[in-house]
Amino acid sequence: MPYALKNKETSELFSCTLMNIYDIPYHGVKLWDDRAAAEAEAPSFLVERGVDYPWQWEVVRLDENQAKLCNVKLNNDPKRRVFFDG
Repeated sequence: MPYALKNKETSELFSCTLMNIYDIPYHGVKLWDDRAAAEAEAPSFLVERGVDYPWQWEVVRLDENQAKLCNVKLNNDPKRRVFFDG
């Protein structure tokens, strides 16, 4: 199951520019394969991307379809946002 970061106040999932397996940049939701890795890497990942309050984000579990749908809804557009109410 994939894990993502959700803002505790707004329920927005964290999205940013990422690299796909072909080293092509795209805008999508940052996902991890396991919870332990997500919790360990999230604080530094957020700080590296200029997030002022990394403690406002929590790790949440998505199913595979939800993860895919999030990136479809973002449509590779950094102006779009996706929210998770799960």
